[in-house]
Amino acid sequence: MIVLGIESTAHTFGIGIVGNGKILSNVKKSYTTEKGGIIPMDAAKHHRDNKESIYSEALKNSGVDESKIDAIAVSQGPGLAPCLLQGMGFAKELSRKLGKPIVPVNHCVAHLEIGRVTGAKDPVMLYASGANTQIIAYASGKFRVFGETLDIGVGNFIDTFARYAGMGFPGGPAIEKLAQQGKNFLEIPYKVKGMDIALSGILTNLRQKLESKKHSLPDLAFSLQETVFAMLVEVSERALAHTEKKELLLGGGVACNGRLQEMCKIMCKERGARFFCPEKQFLVDNAAMIAFLGEIMFKSGIGFKGKEIESLDIKPRQRTDDVEVSWRK
Repeated sequence: MIVLGIESTAHTFGIGIVGNGKILSNVKKSYTTEKGGIIPMDAAKHHRDNKESIYSEALKNSGVDESKIDAIAVSQGPGLAPCLLQGMGFAKELSRKLGKPIVPVNHCVAHLEIGRVTGAKDPVMLYASGANTQIIAYASGKFRVFGETLDIGVGNFIDTFARYAGMGFPGGPAIEKLAQQGKNFLEIPYKVKGMDIALSGILTNLRQKLESKKHSLPDLAFSLQETVFAMLVEVSERALAHTEKKELLLGGGVACNGRLQEMCKIMCKERGARFFCPEKQFLVDNAAMIAFLGEIMFKSGIGFKGKEIESLDIKPRQRTDDVEVSWRK
């Protein structure tokens, strides 16, 4: 079986191809800026301009002829509507051209399910990305959200602080590099509320410190990471204790951060849990994870074809715990 996946939830447009659980191709191109954050309409234009070349490259890398594709999986949500529309439109275009069904995939669940490539069986996932920050685990027939951000995603939080400091998008890698040069830990708010976290007040505090010019940018970046990542590790550990699961899986673009990985490893070692983290290409937004989950779903009988395809629409605000997880039953 061959399934092609399309990712277009935010800044990245990607095409991935999976054959019987094996990733054959994973091609992507991301919208970036030198200054300021992501502009949804500009990102959508980026996707429109690059989709055909990415599709061709993905087919070439996989060695698969497009006639051999059995189904087309696509990120249905959550995400930025203009970007999601580009992916859904391209999926329908390919479906009509090839006469193949479409499998709509939840982007957040795909981040968790691609964790299977690491050997994780039944993990709690710390999902830390631009727009999303959730603690997710499978329980009683659904992926349950055991904790989440009450305001903004941790990636958007970091990117916004980077923008205040005059950096472009994405700001996470630059902040991580600066943090490695920081020497002084600065007291900033620590906002854990039960199983949830809040970041907007911390962002305000960091901006005030930045504008005061009393502290170096490396020290601010260092303090940001130490505080916020400690918050994420705390709620992840609490979820492990509550669910009695023994595996922690990292997912999302922020999970590429070496310090976050290190802190999670320490926590897992202390409580006797196993730590799993996919390679970077599967942490950032990518289409291989969409194709990977799409194949699993398609094999379980999920797919839209013929006139059903026209009724398919994007779901920009779809929650992880809204997804019917029939493929695991």
